[in-house]
This record gives sequence, C-alpha cells and structure tokens, in this order.
Amino acid sequence: MKKLIVAFIAALTIISGCKHNHNDSKGHYHDKDGNHISSPIEEDVLKMSKFTLYTNRSELFMGSEPFVVGRENQMLVHMTSIGEVFKAITDGTVSLIVKSNSDSILVKSVSPYRPGIFKLSFTPAKTGVIDLIFKIKTASYEDRITIDKLQVFQDVKSAIESQANNKKEAENIAYLKEQAWNVEFASTVAKVQPFAEVIRTSGQIIPSPNDEATVSAQINGLISYATKNLIPGSNIKAGCILFTIKNNEITKTNLSTAVQQAEQDVETARAQFTRAGELVKDKIISEKEFLETKLRYENAQSQLSRVSVSKKFNQTKQTIVSPISGFIKNLQIENGQFVQEGQSLLTISKSNRLLLRADVSQKYFPKIHTFNVANFKYNDNSTVFSTRTLNGKLISSGKSTVAGSAFLPVYFKVDNKAEFIPGSIVEVFLQSGSAPKLIIPYSAILEEMGTFYVYVQLDGEAFEKRQVKIGATDGIHVEILSGLREGERVVSKGAYQIKLSSASGSLPTHSHEH
Repeated sequence: MKKLIVAFIAALTIISGCKHNHNDSKGHYHDKDGNHISSPIEEDVLKMSKFTLYTNRSELFMGSEPFVVGRENQMLVHMTSIGEVFKAITDGTVSLIVKSNSDSILVKSVSPYRPGIFKLSFTPAKTGVIDLIFKIKTASYEDRITIDKLQVFQDVKSAIESQANNKKEAENIAYLKEQAWNVEFASTVAKVQPFAEVIRTSGQIIPSPNDEATVSAQINGLISYATKNLIPGSNIKAGCILFTIKNNEITKTNLSTAVQQAEQDVETARAQFTRAGELVKDKIISEKEFLETKLRYENAQSQLSRVSVSKKFNQTKQTIVSPISGFIKNLQIENGQFVQEGQSLLTISKSNRLLLRADVSQKYFPKIHTFNVANFKYNDNSTVFSTRTLNGKLISSGKSTVAGSAFLPVYFKVDNKAEFIPGSIVEVFLQSGSAPKLIIPYSAILEEMGTFYVYVQLDGEAFEKRQVKIGATDGIHVEILSGLREGERVVSKGAYQIKLSSASGSLPTHSHEH
C-alpha cells in the first residue's frame, strides 16, 4: 500500500513539472492541431508582405517575409522597364543597399537569374529600422527605387505578433509578371487633369486646294499620252511631259486664226481706249463711257492671252507638262481622245497638307467656334491621330450647312505625315475648352452588356475587376464619373488578356516563389 502511495505522488510530481509559460519567448510553440513543436511552422505563421513601387522608368515588385535578426531573408525581385509597353529587364544588374541610422551596407549586385527576376538575400545583424535601396543599371538607363522604414525584429515570435492584426487579403485576380511580360501590357495612374468638352461625330479627309493642280487642254485636238505610267496613283515630277495635243484637220477651229483675230481685237480696243482717254479729258464723253472702253480693252488682252501659243507647242500642237510634283489623283481622258479647249485632263496632288472636315450637328452652332482641336481615327483602326501632333490648324467653322446635309462643317488643315488617303471617312472627336476631370486612357475600358469596367492593379500581380461609369472621350482618354479614385493604377494595355486569364476559372500557377 505504501508503495502505491509513493508511485502516485511521483506521478503528480511529473505532471506538475510539465507546466510552462506560453508567453515566454523561449517557450514551446504549437502547430494548428495543438501539438508541441520546437519552433513555429514558418510558412503558416510568417506572412508575406508585398511591395510594388514605380518610377518613371521602372517597376519593382517583390514579396518578403518580416526581417528577423540572424535570419536570412531571400527575396525574388521582379524588375520591369516602363515604356509604351512594360517589359522584363533582361540585362544589367540590380544592387541592394541596406541603410540604417548608423550605417549603409552594399549587400549584393546581381544579374537576372531569369529574365526580369533578380535573387537577393540579406541577413540582419541587429534590430532597428532599415531602408532597402535598389539600384538598377541597364544598357539603356539607370534607376533607383527605395523601400523605406522596414522593421527588423529580434526573433520570429516578435515578427509573428506584429502581423497578428493583418487582415486576410481579398480574393483578387492573379496575373503573373511572366504573363504580363509576354504580351503588350502597360498600366497607368488615374489622374485629375484638364480635359476638354468633346463632341463625337463623323468626318472626312479631303485634299487641300493649295496642294492640287488640274491640267487642262489649251487647244482643241487629239490627245496622245507622252508616258506609259499615266494611271491614277503614279508619281509625277514637275516638268514631266504628260500629253501632246494635235490641232489638225479634224478640229473645228484653227488656233492660228483665233490668235490672229485676238491680236486684231486688242489693237482695236487699244485705239478706242486711247481715243476715249482724250475725249474724257475734254468731257466729250462721260466717265462711264470711258470705263466701258477700258473694260473692252482689258477683255481683249485676256482673250489674246488665253489663245496665245506657249513655248511648249506651236499653232497646231500643244505639249502639256506637269506643273507640280505629286501623284495622279484622277485621269479624265483616254489616249487618242478628242478634247476641247479648257477641258480638264487630269488632277495632280502633292498631298503634303490635307483637310479634315468634321460634320457637326446644328445644336452645337452656338459653341461651334470654341472647338479648336480634333482627334480622329479610321473606323476600323484603333490608332488615334491629333491635329496637335499633325501641325493642325482650325481654318473654318461652318456658318451654314453644306448643300444636301443637315450638318455644319468644321475644317482643319493637317500635315499628311501618316499617309492618309484623301476621301477616307473618319471618326472625329472635336474638343473645346477644358476643365479638371478624372481621366484614364480609353484603351483601359472594357465593356460587357453595356456595362463598362477596368482592371485596377492592386500590386504587381494582383488585379481587381472594377465597374466604372464613363463620361466624355476624346478618342485617347476617357472621363471617369464614378468607380475609380485618383491615384489608382489601371491596366491600359493587356486588359483583355487579364479577362481571358480570369475567365479560365482557375488562378494561374506560380512558376516561382515569392
């Protein structure tokens, strides 16, 4: 019996010896099932912090655990070069400088171990606050990005406690950097900036009158082509011989006779004008009669000039040359055709300057004079052109409608830098006075069943589909009325690829660890 009592007391002593303080920094830890473990299962308790920072040239995206003294922190840094399209940085180096209040240490300078991804590691030696300074050096530029005010903890337990109140991340759309780098991808910040009132309408590109020349016949006769390349679209140089016209026996008028008659008419009119000048001095004839005599003399001179033979042809033959360099816009006669004096033969266009005509509804007549800038694009093309970049100038605002149309014309003269085709129908965005508006690129907008939305970039690889209400657009930018805040970043190129990725029903699998 005494042996049983001794054994019972010994057992109680052993049990009481298992008591411990869970708050002791050197105490035990538990797994999710309550079992004792010597250290925490770090992948379950240490939460990853994500960093996404931008400069005008670069984007840095990185995931990192909290920094703990004596604990190596391995970081995969995703570096993107920012431009018209965002692309992985595939050359050069990224250096990591760790800066604290007391010192600054160059940790490492590395080349990408995969395109756009740089492996960096750092083991803190003491607690405190540090800044991570990333220096990017490529073949084309250098940049610098800083993640500041990061805490270094004494131990893992302290780091875990600092994360205790962190909320769970919302379920977002994942789109990896490797995916974005392989397509035309770009993002931009929603900004409040001056934005003009816009009228969206149709229009047409038409030739500028000063850049075209119409070649006409100066005598009656049979026409012959002087070159084999007289077809619409052919390039022609100034002075190039185009046609010859023969005034032979089949013509109904004789050029030499016409010239002779015109010279006689000029002599007669000159004599009458000279005599009238003497008579009006003596007030024998009225001033009105004198002016009529003068007008007959001037008309006779014009007639002689019109029928005079140029140096390029004789009385029975005319040689026609191109007055300007350009291309044949249209050809109105055939080889061997009989033509009459004054008949149009062809039109040559330099096409250096063109006219953009916008057709504006009559309801905008009171403010039509305020529209001084226009963007335009072909209906089947996403490229938008602007009168600002084409040396454009407003030359006329319609005061009345065009015959057969209910619209008022507004004309801009622009440079033909993009090889526009005269006669083309275009979509026009007329702009007037501006006011501050929240705007984003129009390319960021997607539509579903009449509802507009954008993809908001939350971090380097997380996106949120957001419904927005849009206002006016100038073809390049669009006004956002609701659904987006200033400073939020939206996908401006590649939004449709994100839509396809999210529609697959599963998130993409990471090909790397953060």
